[in-house]
Amino acid sequence: MSIPINIEAQKKMLELKHGDELKIDFDCTQATESIPNWAAENGYPLTNYEQLDDASWTITVQKA
Repeated sequence: MSIPINIEAQKKMLELKHGDELKIDFDCTQATESIPNWAAENGYPLTNYEQLDDASWTITVQKA
C-alpha cells in the first residue's frame, strides 16, 4: 500500500518554517486536483503549478 501524496506532503510541511516552499513532482492525474484542494484547505498558497509533459506535473506549495 502506498501513502497518498497529500499525507507525505503534510508531514514535510510540518518540518518547514513559515514562508518555506515544498516542491512536489508527481505523475498521478488525480493529484492534479487533490494537491491544490489539500493546499487550499490548509491555507497553503500554490506558487507554481506546471505540467511538465503528458503524464507529469510539478506543484510548489508555500507554508503560510
